[in-house]
Amino acid sequence: MGKVLAVVNQKGGVGKTTTAINLAAALALEELKVLLIDSDPQANTTGGLGLARDDERISMYNVLIGEAQIADAMVGTEIPTLKLLPSSKNLIGANVELIQADRRAYRLKDALEKTRGEFDFVVLDCPPALDLLTLNALVAAERLLIPMQAEYFALEGVSELMNTLDRIREAFNPGLEIEGVLLTMYDDRTNLAQQVTENLRGYFKEKMFKTVIPRNVRLAEAPSYGKPVALYDSRSRGAESYRDLALELLERNGIESPKAKERKMMAAAAPVEVRVRFWPYG
Repeated sequence: MGKVLAVVNQKGGVGKTTTAINLAAALALEELKVLLIDSDPQANTTGGLGLARDDERISMYNVLIGEAQIADAMVGTEIPTLKLLPSSKNLIGANVELIQADRRAYRLKDALEKTRGEFDFVVLDCPPALDLLTLNALVAAERLLIPMQAEYFALEGVSELMNTLDRIREAFNPGLEIEGVLLTMYDDRTNLAQQVTENLRGYFKEKMFKTVIPRNVRLAEAPSYGKPVALYDSRSRGAESYRDLALELLERNGIESPKAKERKMMAAAAPVEVRVRFWPYG
């Protein structure tokens, strides 16, 4: 069964969608099968992968209200092993329509049971609010990836985030854990960023990812071209950082990707360089 990872933070503007798109793409480029689910009515993940916002298309909305299966709604992307479950503004109505519905918090979890076995990872992009859409994502998830900026307000939001996690565990999903906390839009030249980073590492300890995502022009430009940064500019700092994040995530979980196996085989097959030394030896 694929690992289900929700990218979540109640605070907006911390790089959730950027992280969901580019982490999913980096995992897929390791030749792992990945499903990226856009749970936000703004549909920025959908647009960021080059799909036009289309309210007539089968989407996450139809899955949540029971009109469609995930297999009917997901679409392909430029990366063959990356599939997308798109969103649309119709998803705003799901918050109201699901209020009286049976198992309203479990709609996404139930839908995923039929599909997750086809994938190595399922990545959920969550809206910046604790509504029924986010609740469905948190109930369906096994692990949380929490993007944070190294700024004062990030510290203020930590206790609120932990309280939310505890409530979800108690009421809906006792197995929910934090996979890791990721620093985004990072600028290590400021004293504040260094101080906040130190405080966050002291609080989250080994849960903090070693990889940090820097501020990067290419990373900001890529969504306007409908591409993950790895396809837009694979040599940019943003692309390299999300590649490092994917590899760190795989290492944490003891997963060897097909690409990693290929790299290992190529390294083993590489000819050994023989150095001929002549006397007198230097």
